[in-house]
Amino acid sequence: MNIYNKTGIIIQARTGSSRFPNKIFKKINGVTVIQSHVNQLKHSKFSDCLIVATTDKRVDDTIVQFAIENKIEYFRGDENDVLDRYYNCAKKFMLSNIIRVSSDAPLIDPKILDQTVKHYLNGNYDYVSNFYQKTFPIGTEVEIFSFNALKDCWKLAKKPSEREHVTPYIYNNPEKFCIGFIKHDEDLSNLHWTVDREEDLTFVRELYSRISDRPILLSNILDVLNKNQNLLQINCHVNPNEGYQKSLKKDQSAENGTL
Repeated sequence: MNIYNKTGIIIQARTGSSRFPNKIFKKINGVTVIQSHVNQLKHSKFSDCLIVATTDKRVDDTIVQFAIENKIEYFRGDENDVLDRYYNCAKKFMLSNIIRVSSDAPLIDPKILDQTVKHYLNGNYDYVSNFYQKTFPIGTEVEIFSFNALKDCWKLAKKPSEREHVTPYIYNNPEKFCIGFIKHDEDLSNLHWTVDREEDLTFVRELYSRISDRPILLSNILDVLNKNQNLLQINCHVNPNEGYQKSLKKDQSAENGTL
């Protein structure tokens, strides 16, 4: 039985990205990537609290300092076992429902987040996301799941990809969980504006400079891209799924006993 009764957003954040170190503190028109991310999330109507979950590495002291300066709760845990970090964070803050987002998404859309959370709360789901069936752009991903589902993952997940990416155990085992999802009317899954590489940062800066509305919504971005399709060439060659694909290779190595 879950005694908790609180819904919280846990922002996954670290500075030690192998592809683009310290990317969350790169500037976008005067604000950092993580500050833009937080600014967007503050427009959500469905969260009781906002928590930054970072690593216990000294290099991530800067993230803790950011959280303190912005009056945001924070938690420190294992760098690679992000599932363990999420579980212990949710347990500490007594969350019954966990909204998972990543700090490298400076243009996350709070309306999409609220739509995802509303779908979850209106149903009897263990887990709901907007990418279980991919139709939304990468950079707008939102997941919400129950503490009990997270606890099951924490206990049962063994694969490196399931520990590093928190929720794959859920959608790898759909028979064990009640899974829901939302879809966009149009398939936009070919678009992406997470900041994984320097080119992504350039792309986001271009979008940011052309949009005056705050928060920046998916509709604002699509309007800019419809008028400036050449912008898509900036980061079209970047593979936004590179990190997860690396984790899947670790799974194979673990199965072969070479990890």
